[in-house]
Amino acid sequence: MDVAVVGATGDVGRQVCTQIVERRVLPPTARLQLVGRAGGASGRAVHGLRADLVDAYDEHAPLLDVAHSPEDVTADVIVVAAGLTPPARTGADPDRRVLAATNGAVLAEYADAIARHGSGHEVVVVVTNPVELGVAVMAERLGRHRVLGMGAWLDTLRFRRELAVELGVRRHRVGGFVGGQHGEDAVPLWSTVRVSGLDADERARAVAALRRGRTLDALPDEIASAKTELARVAAEDMGAAFDLIDTWPADLRLVTRPWMTHQSGAKTPAGTASATVDLLEVILDGREIVVAGQVALDGELGGRLAGPTGGRGAPDGGPFRGVLGVPVVLGPGGWTRVLLDDLPDDEARRLTDAADGVGRMVAASTAPADDARSAGGERAGTGAPAPGASTATGDRAPSGRGGAETAWVATVHGLDQPGTLTALTGVFSTRGVSFDSLATEAVDDDGRAGRIVVTFRATPRRARALERAVRRLATVHAVVVDPAPHPEFSQGSTTG
Repeated sequence: MDVAVVGATGDVGRQVCTQIVERRVLPPTARLQLVGRAGGASGRAVHGLRADLVDAYDEHAPLLDVAHSPEDVTADVIVVAAGLTPPARTGADPDRRVLAATNGAVLAEYADAIARHGSGHEVVVVVTNPVELGVAVMAERLGRHRVLGMGAWLDTLRFRRELAVELGVRRHRVGGFVGGQHGEDAVPLWSTVRVSGLDADERARAVAALRRGRTLDALPDEIASAKTELARVAAEDMGAAFDLIDTWPADLRLVTRPWMTHQSGAKTPAGTASATVDLLEVILDGREIVVAGQVALDGELGGRLAGPTGGRGAPDGGPFRGVLGVPVVLGPGGWTRVLLDDLPDDEARRLTDAADGVGRMVAASTAPADDARSAGGERAGTGAPAPGASTATGDRAPSGRGGAETAWVATVHGLDQPGTLTALTGVFSTRGVSFDSLATEAVDDDGRAGRIVVTFRATPRRARALERAVRRLATVHAVVVDPAPHPEFSQGSTTG
């Protein structure tokens, strides 16, 4: 399978690319697409990033491809890390409204291009903040089960680390999830905490000690007071501010430590990228694992939220429809279901508050775009009734699998060298398409270039996606995909 990183030269995007290669997430025959913007600094920098990655990891790096346009993004899994990032300096407090106003247009542009030119099966991992807005925009256009925001997983890993430090164990021995909204409205789900080696009674006592007699109802005020105190201490001694954080409860540390990191002038690209690559490994390995992520919900929470809330368009007391961070089962095709038991009252109230906050932010950020699309008739009836709601074609993508499968002939001109045929077959096999026939022949005098002709069956949309993916292979000079002129083209055998 192939991966594309949109915003590859940003702080997080560069780390994501590096960790994908360094951790050998992709085999050498797979493709990693580095996406920048034509005419800008990132459009130039992606070439330098490609050269740097080859220089460092040539022995096991995947095929590295450069793209400069949303229309050129071609991959099975797409990481969206483009756009404005929160400032990292003392006194700066990221304004999510500014991020939403700026990044909303970027997210919409890429979502529209993927919906228009993609295969209809891509899984999208949203990193761009506000991550909930990114999920809403992408899910509306691509289908909600194919889109996951990584913010809740990053918050979950941070929460587990804080718990593990206080318990004196390794992080892998601690379970538990964080839901809600990424950032200060993250909701530590204490009821989900598990510690390897502790039975139910021992766990209950350990959690009670960790919580220090507090509930989540007090957390928002605690965060506001903590930020004021940290700003005062950091003005004199930044190290003392971080030392102060270490004395606080785990759920308060979860929120204030990243905030203080940005106040120090640093950022969090390594941790963000590591959490993102964790999710990529799950998707690419074909496993199903429970993670936390921001997803577009359509009633899956049932009555677990406290009191009437509905996000956008849901009647009071009705099922929640909107974007929220929750534990989900993630697999190769995206997320499949929500795993969340009934919640204690304080967790339900905090999750409800987070849901309302996300709903207001998404509504304010997407209303002009929604109105413009309605006026222009764009995608009328095919998108979700509201960002994050289910699509007109069901829970799955408005994938436009393109109608019935028909026979196609692909003529590929490429280098006659080891790896060309392997790369070509990899593009087809990872997309679930088999060759009906394959033939090769030399086309020039010295034999350095050759022609490969394959026949296959696919929907028109998938055939177009295959053509775009093959065209981007480094060893391919040109490719033409046409409808097969006669039925026998789909009945041949492989030759070489």
